[in-house]
Amino acid sequence: MKTRADSEQFEREHLAPYAAKAADSRGRAYPAPEHPLRTAFQRDRDRVIHSAAFRRMEYKTQVFIPHEGDHFRTRLTHTLEVSQISRTMTRALGLNEDLSEAIALVHDLGHTPFGHAGEDVLNVLLASAGGFNHNRQSLRVVDLIEQRYPEHPGLNLSFEVREGIAKHETKGAIVGEEFSPHLLPTLEASLVDMADEIAYNAHDIDDGIRAGLITLDSLRPLSIWNESDAELFTAHGVLGNLAEDQKRHLLVRRLVDRVVTDVVAFSEANLRRWDISCLDDVRKTKERICAYSPSMTPKITELKGFLRQNMYRHPQLTALTERAKLIITGLYNRIGANHELLPPRYREMLLTERPEIVVADYIAGMTDRYAERLWEQGGE
Repeated sequence: MKTRADSEQFEREHLAPYAAKAADSRGRAYPAPEHPLRTAFQRDRDRVIHSAAFRRMEYKTQVFIPHEGDHFRTRLTHTLEVSQISRTMTRALGLNEDLSEAIALVHDLGHTPFGHAGEDVLNVLLASAGGFNHNRQSLRVVDLIEQRYPEHPGLNLSFEVREGIAKHETKGAIVGEEFSPHLLPTLEASLVDMADEIAYNAHDIDDGIRAGLITLDSLRPLSIWNESDAELFTAHGVLGNLAEDQKRHLLVRRLVDRVVTDVVAFSEANLRRWDISCLDDVRKTKERICAYSPSMTPKITELKGFLRQNMYRHPQLTALTERAKLIITGLYNRIGANHELLPPRYREMLLTERPEIVVADYIAGMTDRYAERLWEQGGE
């Protein structure tokens, strides 16, 4: 039987010297005995998977509302794709797959219904209380809101996983002194950031073509494609005989593979360039170690600009954004005016938290369809 101690010994012997080791974790806020079979990071992964917040991501929008089609990504399927890409990159660099998987699975737990549109609305509504940030909300979910254990609030995750949430790349910094904002996180956490962007760029192309918002032909001018992709954009040649969905899948696979390979190669070069020999070296480095190469960076910038202009600002999606604003604003105002509409767990939180924060906690945890149903039951 392979025990936790065996797994920890394997990490010490086989992972890179700068990888995060479970046996060296800074521990949990509420001390707990170690599990006989699973390492700290494996337990974190399992706690996230068994949480209610994780299950609800199945019915939270990524870009397209789930009921628009069975094949569009949801927040949950996006999370699984981030996890897969993260594990590929951490394995290639000799890092801790268990840690990267745990961070990937937890990184979006705090997302609102209706994707980033929902987050933007709550950020405005909570302006007087510091705004809303889905990374900060993910921390609240795992530290406070999830209630699975009688011994403590939250999931009591390890420091390294919580740090990965707090230092996830975001448009608004949320890192407090607990996480030493002047230090970089683990390489495993940094690779989850990269995997997140790689995943959503790729699957937004896939879903955008499927939805008819963009076309294969409109992608042709982007510099991220190379000569080997030319046949995907033409009716001639061997690839010209493929069905459109096969072309789409092949193009997306090539994109993911090309960018993942670039990140792994450039990150490995940075590790050598800066003579990184331990996790402490990683934390004290002044520049990001895990990144796109200088030749890939402008190509990713161009791709993101294309998606922003041609897909995210498409009238079909902006109409969904307006509906999200209507629903979330209506729910926020109605529940804020009548706290009896909160479930018992959230009413208890009113004893220690500002009412507007508790209302936002409740709304942020809703699925798209639950928010819509609740809003339709009470109108504005």
